[in-house]
Amino acid sequence: MTHSPLEEILQRLRELEEEVEVEIEKLLQEKQAFFQYHFDRGRVRFEQSIKTLQRQYRIGLWSYLVNARLMHVLTAPVVYSLLPPFILLDLFVSLYQHICFRVYGIALVKRSNYIVIDRHHLAYLNLIEKVHCVYCGYINGLIEYVREVSARTELYWCPIKHARRSADPHQLNQRFTDFGDAKAYYETLDKLRNELISQAESTKQA
Repeated sequence: MTHSPLEEILQRLRELEEEVEVEIEKLLQEKQAFFQYHFDRGRVRFEQSIKTLQRQYRIGLWSYLVNARLMHVLTAPVVYSLLPPFILLDLFVSLYQHICFRVYGIALVKRSNYIVIDRHHLAYLNLIEKVHCVYCGYINGLIEYVREVSARTELYWCPIKHARRSADPHQLNQRFTDFGDAKAYYETLDKLRNELISQAESTKQA
């Protein structure tokens, strides 16, 4: 079976992505050893000497506030006003996948794989900076989590590429049928759904 040039490029891209993941993992392990921290039940632990060194770089709260830009202070309430709707989004998307994905047979998206909050363990950050980092980690991780839930939903229900490509389509979009190709859509819809279900069954057995 011959593959189109695009399919061959995508296959090479997937292989490169796997290689990149391996190299990133190696780099993270090197950084972990260099900055002397380890994980204890999911919590980051620094060596005491490193924590002491980090504290020397911490900016005190008073100095941080005095030197803050006025516009940063004035826009802070606007930034944090997004928290309530994002919490609702988190709640409803989690409820949605726990109900619908179980019905469809799709593997649940593991929320903790996307929402990572750990920068508050850094001793060189003051309290305000830690709050900012917790907020950013939650919001950006939530967006990644929601995107994966929505991507699996789209693959299950409407795996058709758009006529006009978006700026940053999710990875599952590569498996969608071409815009306007009715024959391919109806030939592959059940196949794509069965692949999602098979992945869920493999996850349960692992």
